[in-house]
Amino acid sequence: MTMAPEQDQARTDALGDLPLVLAGINRSFREGEGQLDILVDANLALHPGELVALVAPSGAGKSTLLHIAGLLERPDSGEVYVGGRPCGSMEDADRTRMRRTELGFVYQFHHLLPEFTALENLVIPQLIRGLDKREAEERASQLLDYMRLGNRASHRPSELSGGEQQRVAIARAVANAPRVLLADEPTGNLDPGTSSYVFDALVALVRASGLAALIATHNMELAGRMDRRITLRDQQIIEL
Repeated sequence: MTMAPEQDQARTDALGDLPLVLAGINRSFREGEGQLDILVDANLALHPGELVALVAPSGAGKSTLLHIAGLLERPDSGEVYVGGRPCGSMEDADRTRMRRTELGFVYQFHHLLPEFTALENLVIPQLIRGLDKREAEERASQLLDYMRLGNRASHRPSELSGGEQQRVAIARAVANAPRVLLADEPTGNLDPGTSSYVFDALVALVRASGLAALIATHNMELAGRMDRRITLRDQQIIEL
């Protein structure tokens, strides 16, 4: 059944209030002569300012889900909406622009540019987006101050501790004021004390920015401190 234009517009307006929506996502891979289903009719909606923990066993499809949500991989069917905009039919160049402006990424390893300072690592993504250098440097300084790294702005990654590097990576992920933060084991490479401190900084930044965060973690203590927990069971997204 085809939706009437006013119904379609109402749906778009409603989705526009949500930073990220996954609707009816299906993804499978070839396995020998058969097919391995990873996601089957998977659905998820993130709300502004919300932290959602993704906890699931290795091999359950967490990385695939994050890649699809981050527009790094296309589903076989279903739709990904970012800020109400359907992304399935977008050209690759438009998806790249969407990732650059609307999505932020944090990984287990910081992936900072080693030859640049902490400040420059935050400035560069903003310059790529087209911001003025002075404006980019001002925002970068504010973010580093917020993460209690103002006194480390001129240091290169090799001169920072593991926890400091990851806090810089988190700040870089939100430098372009995205709608959504996607994190894959962002504290998995840190000791328990540092992990808790970095997670506190991440939560504070998400709350202050009003963005939505989907965070994959094996740390059930950290997962319990988020607003919701979801898992992957029978190839679907299940609320815990």
